[in-house]
Amino acid sequence: MSEVPDGTVGSPQPGPSQGEAPPAAPRRAAWEVLLPEESATEDMAAFLAGILRPGDLVALSGGLGAGKTTLARAMIRELAGDPALEVPSPTFTLMQPYETRSGRSVIHADLYRLRGPDELVELGFDELSETAITLVEWPERLGVRENPTLTVELSLRAEFGEEARLVRIDGSGEMRERLQRARAVRALLARSGWDEADRVLMQGDASARAYERLVKPNGETAVLMISPPRPDGPPVKDGKPYSAIVKLAESVHAFVGMDRALRAIGFSAPKILGENLEAGLLILEDLGTEPVIENGAPRPERYAEAVRLLAKLHATDLPTTVPVSEGIDHVIPPYDLEALLFEADLLPEWYAPAIRGTSLSPAARGAFRDLWADALKELVAEPATWTLRDYHSPNLIWLPDRTGLERVGVIDFQDAVMGHPAYDVASLLQDARVDASADFELRLLGLYIRERRGRDIGFDMQAFARAYAVLAAQRATKILGIFARLDKRDGKPGYLAHLPRIEGYLARNLAHPALAGLRTWHETHLPSLVAPRPDADPAP
Repeated sequence: MSEVPDGTVGSPQPGPSQGEAPPAAPRRAAWEVLLPEESATEDMAAFLAGILRPGDLVALSGGLGAGKTTLARAMIRELAGDPALEVPSPTFTLMQPYETRSGRSVIHADLYRLRGPDELVELGFDELSETAITLVEWPERLGVRENPTLTVELSLRAEFGEEARLVRIDGSGEMRERLQRARAVRALLARSGWDEADRVLMQGDASARAYERLVKPNGETAVLMISPPRPDGPPVKDGKPYSAIVKLAESVHAFVGMDRALRAIGFSAPKILGENLEAGLLILEDLGTEPVIENGAPRPERYAEAVRLLAKLHATDLPTTVPVSEGIDHVIPPYDLEALLFEADLLPEWYAPAIRGTSLSPAARGAFRDLWADALKELVAEPATWTLRDYHSPNLIWLPDRTGLERVGVIDFQDAVMGHPAYDVASLLQDARVDASADFELRLLGLYIRERRGRDIGFDMQAFARAYAVLAAQRATKILGIFARLDKRDGKPGYLAHLPRIEGYLARNLAHPALAGLRTWHETHLPSLVAPRPDADPAP
């Protein structure tokens, strides 16, 4: 299977005559591939099947004998996970349905004998194709469709051999983006030596990134990270989108820069084995799956090492700009007051109405923001360090074959900012997904303070304790809002199971004197988020 360079197929077109308007910008060329034999056709079918989703339409066109049914048969077998599946031509039945092992429905339709799109209604085509992957031969009889459509045009090329076919592949809208990304992945795997590996989807997170474990026939593994550039969302404040305000990474460049910077100072971030920065694709060293928790609770020795890693990081003189590749740098953005306040405001915006049924007045929300500004303004003025931001159990891998701090593998840091060192300590010790007692938190907080004192004689323990309480409360406030938003807006209710734990953290943090004003605000507007005062009279 060999690709044909763009623009080499077909006759050259003449340019405009004098006085004519220049032609419109050329449409991006379709992908053209020469398939010299049937096995290449089957390989192409497997590749195309991998990008399809329920509701997609595959429009197969070409003359009689061009190979439409051969390609469709191979795609159906790939989708069904059954290389021996009987796939007859639907020439006489018009539509042939299949149920795959994954539960996805597939429809193979041959519309050659159809006189027009009106006859599709009698066949129930619209209802079936809405939730199925539909492969259609003679698609010109379909009429206009809104389904994401992959167009595949086959033609005989006898000059390259009796079985040779030329295939032209394109897509409409979102399907074209999928196709281009799949092509980029295919090329990256090939040039990095991972093209023979099986691809196994890994469990994702709340982000738009996707991960696959690559497994070679010899058992060697790596991780494919798919993180296309983040499109700007709608403006939410001062003409800026949410991601710009809270300093979320816009592209994979941030991950690459931070990865190489962390490895340069001796930490176990994954090696980058292959990259396509423009497409947002990385092949990463597989650090494994050994967690730092067990049965939903911290493993003390592993958490202790993770705390020591932070103490070393925070005592190191770190740059604000890190190299990505030759001629490209990543500037680590500041975790400024605007970002911290916007995150805190997720609680009154999402959590209060969606979880507590409380609609806060503009005055209450304004007071909330002012109180947070007072609590945070001194912290953002203090010396900043790398704040990895998601330094908690899901993103820490234990590496028992290594020694010392290198046993702590770190895998999620693309949204790193320059912020206060207390933030990542709070992220670890008040993990949204892990049950840990207040005593355990206090012991590890003491360990961090001892380690910092050993590395930095000027370390101010009291100032750090205050900063820890404030930033832990800000993080809990933000996460309550984010998890409520994931449920209400994004249809992901699983995150609600963690709310009681995070509510407990917030109540614990609000007991600190530095947050007295915010505690009073909560007692007035969201009293369920405030623990009883230690000196309060016991309830009758």
